[in-house]
Amino acid sequence: MFLNQVSGVSRLILGCASLAALLVLGGCSTSTVNTHETDTTAASPTAVESTAEAGPQTDTEALGELPEDAGTTTVMPDAGPELKPGAPRNYVVRRGDTLWGIANMFLRDPWLWPEIWYVNPDIHNPHLIYPGDSIHLALASDGRTALQVVHGGGLPGSRLEPLLRSSPLESAIPTIPYSMIAAFLERPGVLSREEVKTAPYILALRGEHDIAGAGDELYVKKLDGQAGARYSVMHVDQALQDPEGGRQLGYLAVYTGTAQLVRPGRIAKARLTDSQRETLQGDLLISEDNTPTSDFKPHPPARPVSGEIIAVVEGEDVAGQYDVVAINRGTGDGLERGNVLTVDEVPARADDLCARIEDRSTCLSHSSETLPTEVSGTLLVFKTYEYMSYALILNDTALIHTFDRVRNP
Repeated sequence: MFLNQVSGVSRLILGCASLAALLVLGGCSTSTVNTHETDTTAASPTAVESTAEAGPQTDTEALGELPEDAGTTTVMPDAGPELKPGAPRNYVVRRGDTLWGIANMFLRDPWLWPEIWYVNPDIHNPHLIYPGDSIHLALASDGRTALQVVHGGGLPGSRLEPLLRSSPLESAIPTIPYSMIAAFLERPGVLSREEVKTAPYILALRGEHDIAGAGDELYVKKLDGQAGARYSVMHVDQALQDPEGGRQLGYLAVYTGTAQLVRPGRIAKARLTDSQRETLQGDLLISEDNTPTSDFKPHPPARPVSGEIIAVVEGEDVAGQYDVVAINRGTGDGLERGNVLTVDEVPARADDLCARIEDRSTCLSHSSETLPTEVSGTLLVFKTYEYMSYALILNDTALIHTFDRVRNP
């Protein structure tokens, strides 16, 4: 994903000439910047500015990095339905940021960002934003507040001089934090019973160990490969069943480590080169998938989807931001990679004890009421199977549980 370039002249010239791209509000894809009103002090007719001691939190900062000074925020009571009233007035993209995290600073519904980019014809890919690029509140030609992206930094209206870049160009920031889902993208997360029965498996651990870790040797059956080939070791965990109809969805496969084939044969010998958790007798060896994974572009499902969370991966029944969950809907239900889903809490019930006088109910009989449904988070589907999918929790407003409902946003 790293791109080295000797010269950044073309990017700087494009950033100066076209002021890059607009994130236009309201889903309008044809708005342009009024070049006579790009001063960000005109971001909104009723804008009230306030100095912020600390800038808005990025995805990197949410994971533990210390924030840097990020300037000012702008409070806009008349902000449209897409723009947050307290969006930052300007923001400089940092290493470790994600498109989702930046969109979440500015937009009420950050998953809408792919639909509201205005693409300048000179900019070939509006989704490529780099550390050092600047995002500013500006005034669009239709009079509404929009987002202006300037490649290479700088304020709107400032003069940029073409310079020869002498250092490698940093990679564009990703859509989401890929480190959270890398293992799921490269390895199977769900296996059918037939796949489990036919896969190579660990016959025994050398040295009479009960568990194996990095550096330990394994004896494997059904492994047909060449010396040096690498495999993912998978522990077959709980059965996944659709709670709505009882349909068998498969078995959860948990990555334990990476094994390298040392000696082929009817009983092959392999060595664990990496260990994430204990490897046990009976665990499976699956060929690693090195197919490049394209970036995600969040979008709603093409047709209505209604399902539920059936498992929290590597957890009990509670999940939060950047945890991975399994849901009981897949490609057969219209889901695909990049789909965004809203999570609703399972509505709680409460006994209606009526008004009380001196700790006594005023009702002769009591009923039970279902409380209103509350939204608890947003998911992004990143890996699909026919009847189920894996999704990353992008944000949560409350704890997310097994059996919470998922639906179109």
